[in-house]
Amino acid sequence: MTESKRPLVIEIEEGPTASPDPSAAPPVPDAVPEGRAMQAVASFAARRPSRLGRLFWTVLTSLLGFLISVAAWNFVTNLFASNPLLGWIALALIGAFVVVLLAIALRELAAFARLRRVDVIHRAAEAAMTDADLGAARKVVARLDGLYAHRAELRWGRERLAERRDESFDADGLIGLAETELLAPLDALARLEIEGAARQVATVTALVPLALADVVTALSANIRMIRRIAEIYGGRSGTLGSWRLTRSVLTHLVATGAVAVGDDLIHSVAGGTLLTKLSRRFGEGVVNGALTARVGVAAMEVCRPLPFNAAPKPRVSALVGRALTGLFGDKRGAGEAEG
Repeated sequence: MTESKRPLVIEIEEGPTASPDPSAAPPVPDAVPEGRAMQAVASFAARRPSRLGRLFWTVLTSLLGFLISVAAWNFVTNLFASNPLLGWIALALIGAFVVVLLAIALRELAAFARLRRVDVIHRAAEAAMTDADLGAARKVVARLDGLYAHRAELRWGRERLAERRDESFDADGLIGLAETELLAPLDALARLEIEGAARQVATVTALVPLALADVVTALSANIRMIRRIAEIYGGRSGTLGSWRLTRSVLTHLVATGAVAVGDDLIHSVAGGTLLTKLSRRFGEGVVNGALTARVGVAAMEVCRPLPFNAAPKPRVSALVGRALTGLFGDKRGAGEAEG
């Protein structure tokens, strides 16, 4: 007669050797948001290509241009041999394409010239204030007035500047007057662009879990934001000019370490009570938005024809606070952070 099968029971001893209660274990702390999307964008845009890489792209572009030119020439000559009418049509289309390419090239050159003009005024203003040169300051104000002569929205400011410029007898005062009368409304428009870009980057990072979606959104939003800021201050840039300007801004930020997430940014913009209410994904979105705002402030410094003197430089925390109000909840726990 076989022994009946019984369940195996293991008794757990009670007392100091008993296994701990899982509910008493401390919670696992969330990782601190790092703004990885903006870190990737900054490292990509600020990276200098190697000489071998530049040589590769130069040779490849020359080779493709040569092959396309030979193919177009053979195509047109064969058409002339078989059907002269089709040959003339093909030649006219190719000629129109070349004219369009030349127009694009001229537009890019004009864009670089506008950016250089703004940069020249900026450097001259810094030199005039450093040397306390009233004559140089008057030349800077005259150049600035000429830069905005076609801007209808600045007509009232230009008139007030013309009435009061003779009242200033020092370089700082004259340039500060020009900054107040002409650049104050442009600064407000630039801040709106920064807030819009920060809101877009933060929203996509927080709500779209697709891989690389936040990086692509951050890159496109920052390029568009920098281009719009340049247009606001009178330095309209083309495609190549926008990319070069973006590289200049991000290279400056990387060199100064401003694109890194420091303790001030974590605790003031995305820290404290905010992180306890939001998930890590939302916290990452807030940090990416704050870093986008920091890029925007740097773009204002680069594209502005006058350095910040009479007007204060925008603060990152204030920009992010206005951009994200009502988006991720209450922002009252966020403090102030310098940009």
